[in-house]
Amino acid sequence: MARPVTKTRTIRQSVRLPAPPKVVYAALSESKRHTEFTGSPAQIPRFVGGPMTAYAGYIQGKVLGMWPGRGWLQTWRTTEWPKETPDSRLEIRLEPDGKGTRLTMFHSDVPAAQADRYAAGWPAFYWKPLRRYLVSTRPIMRSRRPGHTAAKPARKRAGR
Repeated sequence: MARPVTKTRTIRQSVRLPAPPKVVYAALSESKRHTEFTGSPAQIPRFVGGPMTAYAGYIQGKVLGMWPGRGWLQTWRTTEWPKETPDSRLEIRLEPDGKGTRLTMFHSDVPAAQADRYAAGWPAFYWKPLRRYLVSTRPIMRSRRPGHTAAKPARKRAGR
Protein backbone atom coordinates (compact mmCIF):
# COMPACT_ATOMS: atom_id res chain seq x y z
CA MET A 1 0.00 0.00 0.00
CA ALA A 2 1.37 3.41 -0.95
CA ARG A 3 1.90 6.03 1.74
CA PRO A 4 -0.31 9.11 1.50
CA VAL A 5 1.45 12.11 -0.01
CA THR A 6 2.08 14.76 2.62
CA LYS A 7 2.92 18.31 1.60
CA THR A 8 6.26 19.33 3.05
CA ARG A 9 8.43 22.40 3.37
CA THR A 10 12.09 23.11 3.97
CA ILE A 11 13.17 25.39 6.80
CA ARG A 12 16.48 27.15 6.20
CA GLN A 13 18.04 29.19 8.98
CA SER A 14 21.46 30.72 9.47
CA VAL A 15 22.83 32.06 12.73
CA ARG A 16 26.19 33.34 13.91
CA LEU A 17 27.44 31.84 17.17
CA PRO A 18 30.21 33.16 19.44
CA ALA A 19 32.50 30.12 19.44
CA PRO A 20 34.66 28.24 16.91
CA PRO A 21 33.06 25.44 14.84
CA LYS A 22 34.63 22.61 16.89
CA VAL A 23 33.13 24.03 20.09
CA VAL A 24 29.68 24.53 18.50
CA TYR A 25 29.83 20.99 17.10
CA ALA A 26 30.67 19.58 20.55
CA ALA A 27 27.78 21.46 22.17
CA LEU A 28 25.30 20.13 19.64
CA SER A 29 26.64 16.60 19.17
CA GLU A 30 27.63 15.49 22.68
CA SER A 31 24.79 14.25 24.87
CA LYS A 32 26.01 15.93 28.06
CA ARG A 33 26.57 19.35 26.50
CA HIS A 34 23.36 19.17 24.45
CA THR A 35 21.47 18.39 27.67
CA GLU A 36 23.20 21.29 29.44
CA PHE A 37 22.27 23.94 26.90
CA THR A 38 18.70 22.76 26.26
CA GLY A 39 17.98 21.91 29.89
CA SER A 40 16.38 18.64 28.79
CA PRO A 41 17.76 15.09 28.38
CA ALA A 42 19.42 14.21 25.06
CA GLN A 43 21.04 11.01 23.84
CA ILE A 44 23.29 11.57 20.84
CA PRO A 45 25.45 8.75 19.47
CA ARG A 46 29.08 9.23 18.55
CA PHE A 47 28.69 7.07 15.44
CA VAL A 48 26.82 7.13 12.15
CA GLY A 49 23.69 4.98 12.14
CA GLY A 50 22.93 5.45 15.82
CA PRO A 51 19.60 6.67 17.17
CA MET A 52 19.34 10.10 18.77
CA THR A 53 16.78 11.73 21.02
CA ALA A 54 16.46 15.24 22.39
CA TYR A 55 14.08 17.03 24.69
CA ALA A 56 13.45 13.82 26.68
CA GLY A 57 12.41 11.85 23.59
CA TYR A 58 10.16 14.51 22.03
CA ILE A 59 12.67 14.67 19.12
CA GLN A 60 13.87 11.40 17.61
CA GLY A 61 16.11 10.55 14.71
CA LYS A 62 19.00 8.60 13.30
CA VAL A 63 22.45 9.98 12.54
CA LEU A 64 23.23 9.65 8.82
CA GLY A 65 26.54 11.53 8.68
CA MET A 66 28.97 13.24 11.07
CA TRP A 67 31.77 15.63 10.14
CA PRO A 68 33.35 16.89 13.40
CA GLY A 69 33.68 20.66 13.43
CA ARG A 70 31.87 20.92 10.08
CA GLY A 71 28.37 19.49 10.56
CA TRP A 72 26.13 16.46 10.33
CA LEU A 73 23.05 14.92 8.74
CA GLN A 74 20.25 13.06 10.49
CA THR A 75 16.63 12.03 10.24
CA TRP A 76 14.34 14.03 12.52
CA ARG A 77 10.76 13.88 13.79
CA THR A 78 8.79 14.71 16.91
CA THR A 79 6.22 12.75 18.87
CA GLU A 80 3.56 15.11 17.44
CA TRP A 81 4.04 14.06 13.82
CA PRO A 82 1.36 11.87 12.28
CA LYS A 83 2.56 8.24 12.30
CA GLU A 84 2.23 7.95 8.52
CA THR A 85 4.46 10.98 7.94
CA PRO A 86 8.04 10.04 6.93
CA ASP A 87 10.97 11.43 8.91
CA SER A 88 12.37 14.78 7.89
CA ARG A 89 16.06 15.42 7.24
CA LEU A 90 18.15 17.80 9.28
CA GLU A 91 21.45 19.07 7.91
CA ILE A 92 23.70 21.32 9.96
CA ARG A 93 26.68 23.07 8.35
CA LEU A 94 29.30 24.86 10.43
CA GLU A 95 31.75 27.36 8.95
CA PRO A 96 34.29 29.67 10.59
CA ASP A 97 33.05 33.26 10.76
CA GLY A 98 35.70 35.51 12.27
CA LYS A 99 36.23 34.22 15.82
CA GLY A 100 32.82 32.54 15.74
CA THR A 101 30.79 30.14 13.63
CA ARG A 102 28.17 30.52 10.94
CA LEU A 103 25.67 27.70 11.49
CA THR A 104 23.37 27.00 8.56
CA MET A 105 20.51 24.58 9.03
CA PHE A 106 18.43 22.90 6.34
CA HIS A 107 15.43 21.09 7.79
CA SER A 108 13.70 19.43 4.82
CA ASP A 109 10.57 17.33 4.43
CA VAL A 110 8.84 19.04 7.36
CA PRO A 111 5.06 18.57 7.22
CA ALA A 112 3.74 21.84 5.75
CA ALA A 113 1.02 22.14 8.38
CA GLN A 114 3.67 22.23 11.14
CA ALA A 115 6.52 24.04 9.37
CA ASP A 116 5.79 27.54 10.72
CA ARG A 117 5.74 26.22 14.27
CA TYR A 118 9.06 24.42 13.88
CA ALA A 119 10.61 27.39 12.07
CA ALA A 120 9.82 29.50 15.18
CA GLY A 121 10.94 26.71 17.51
CA TRP A 122 14.50 26.46 16.22
CA PRO A 123 15.51 29.96 17.39
CA ALA A 124 13.56 29.70 20.65
CA PHE A 125 14.66 26.20 21.69
CA TYR A 126 18.06 25.90 20.01
CA TRP A 127 19.83 29.01 18.71
CA LYS A 128 19.12 31.35 21.68
CA PRO A 129 19.88 28.78 24.42
CA LEU A 130 22.96 27.62 22.49
CA ARG A 131 24.26 31.18 22.22
CA ARG A 132 23.73 31.73 25.97
CA TYR A 133 25.48 28.45 26.74
CA LEU A 134 28.48 29.22 24.54
CA VAL A 135 28.89 32.65 26.15
CA SER A 136 28.46 31.37 29.72
CA THR A 137 30.79 28.37 29.32
CA ARG A 138 33.43 30.01 27.12
CA PRO A 139 36.40 29.42 29.49
CA ILE A 140 35.29 25.84 30.27
CA MET A 141 34.67 24.91 26.64
CA ARG A 142 38.05 26.30 25.56
CA SER A 143 39.93 24.55 28.34
CA ARG A 144 38.53 21.16 27.22
CA ARG A 145 39.86 21.43 23.68
CA PRO A 146 42.46 18.79 22.81
CA GLY A 147 45.94 20.28 22.72
CA HIS A 148 44.88 23.44 24.52
CA THR A 149 47.55 25.03 26.65
CA ALA A 150 46.90 27.85 29.04
CA ALA A 151 48.63 31.13 28.34
CA LYS A 152 51.69 31.68 30.51
CA PRO A 153 51.65 34.74 32.72
CA ALA A 154 53.93 37.55 31.63
CA ARG A 155 57.28 37.58 33.42
CA LYS A 156 58.37 40.61 35.32
CA ARG A 157 61.65 41.99 34.18
CA ALA A 158 64.42 42.19 36.74
CA GLY A 159 64.65 45.50 38.50
CA ARG A 160 60.99 46.36 38.23
